[in-house]
Amino acid sequence: MAEAGAVKGASVVVVGGGVTGLSAAWWLAREGVDVLVLEKGIVGWEASGRNGGGATHAYSPLFREEQRLWPMMDELLGYPTEYRRGRIRVALDAAQLEHYELTSRLAQSQGFTVDRLDARALQELVPYVGDDVAGGLFWNYGGHANPQRTVQGYAWALQDRGGRILQHATVREIRVAGGRAIAVVCDQGTFGCDAVVLAAGPHTARLAAGFGVAVPVVPARAEMIVTEPLPLMRHGGVDGNGLYGRQTLRGNLAYGGGPHEWIEIDGAATPRAVNSPVVRSLARRLRELFPRAAHVRVIRSWAGVVENTPDGRPILDRLADPANVVIATMSSVGFGLSPASGRAVMQLATAGSCDFADLTHLGLGRFAGLAPDWYRDRGWVPWSSGDGAAPAC
Repeated sequence: MAEAGAVKGASVVVVGGGVTGLSAAWWLAREGVDVLVLEKGIVGWEASGRNGGGATHAYSPLFREEQRLWPMMDELLGYPTEYRRGRIRVALDAAQLEHYELTSRLAQSQGFTVDRLDARALQELVPYVGDDVAGGLFWNYGGHANPQRTVQGYAWALQDRGGRILQHATVREIRVAGGRAIAVVCDQGTFGCDAVVLAAGPHTARLAAGFGVAVPVVPARAEMIVTEPLPLMRHGGVDGNGLYGRQTLRGNLAYGGGPHEWIEIDGAATPRAVNSPVVRSLARRLRELFPRAAHVRVIRSWAGVVENTPDGRPILDRLADPANVVIATMSSVGFGLSPASGRAVMQLATAGSCDFADLTHLGLGRFAGLAPDWYRDRGWVPWSSGDGAAPAC
């Protein structure tokens, strides 16, 4: 990674070394753009490297591009992502099965196919489910990858193309003059720029507020549990019972799924990602999903910090003022969409628009008139403060 003394600014400065910022920077470098990533910690250290690895977002305008790109990513990056195509949804009751059928229609309307699985067929594919399972679906699309390997792959591939990454560089301010961002100030120096991509996760709101733009996001802790290795299933990407995750190539079950624990961020610092009562809920629901694996021990847990918008959808937008700033905040779905979102951000930064997806409904303007305390009405406040409800266990 780059040293501060060797960095003098860049054509595009990307604030945030999570998966969205790294993907955007890599796509920019592929286009020959001089790009610098500033990351306050280590790349991918937050939720980008601590998630379920899913790549199945049929409700997103980026879905088709997500599906087109993921099978190509190992070759494009030159590094392994461990991507595997296909996704299984396990329904423990009829209500869950009906919900999954509804979700599947979004993908089917775009030309993707779904196989219905009865209990016997499901048990052949997922031997850890129980006898009383209601059935399931096999999505012949989507898939999963290894978050840690993928984030590192983006970083290495970016550097291979001449891009630079400066870690442990906490951004304090984006300087604006004449309606344009002119420099990014961090604790390792000031870096001039022609454009800025603001992909700072939960810190995006604080930094945007510095130049008078309100970005409505609330931070939350996202948690995962990891079990001892088990014999490999035929398909490692299995969701259900409110959980998302995968079986690793080593055999571990790595699963998360909330509920979110809403937290506060004090200035530029990120809270310690300590475990919360949510972990107990994850373990219980994983046991319900895979009763034939109930004996397996949880050997570790992860926690990262994610940002959430009022409607749960990303914000991908090039601002009118400052005119050379792109906001890229993914509202908890950044990893799976990263190949497509990074390409979209690259086009927003270089051309002002995206030519492969309609981003109209992901613009910041949809929140015009939103009350400043909108998150309180939803109960999105830290439960420890006494204003919010504790996570259900």
